[in-house]
Amino acid sequence: MRLDKYLKVSRLIKRRTIANEACDGGRVLINDKVAKASSHVKEGDILTIFFGNKEVKVEVLSVQETVKKDEAKELFRYI
Repeated sequence: MRLDKYLKVSRLIKRRTIANEACDGGRVLINDKVAKASSHVKEGDILTIFFGNKEVKVEVLSVQETVKKDEAKELFRYI
């Protein structure tokens, strides 16, 4: 699954366009490498997202095309 779509589906970032802009700005890393919005996300990847001066690090546990709002937190775990 594309990185920008995963960020939206997992609700780490609320809108896909914002996820796209974050990726283009170099604020999202996959396994400590700068990632484009079109990068492929798979289970076991470590995502690092920079929100201003705050850093969020998560491990991808599951990749699903659609998910209910209540189940979105099961797609990742905070590190």
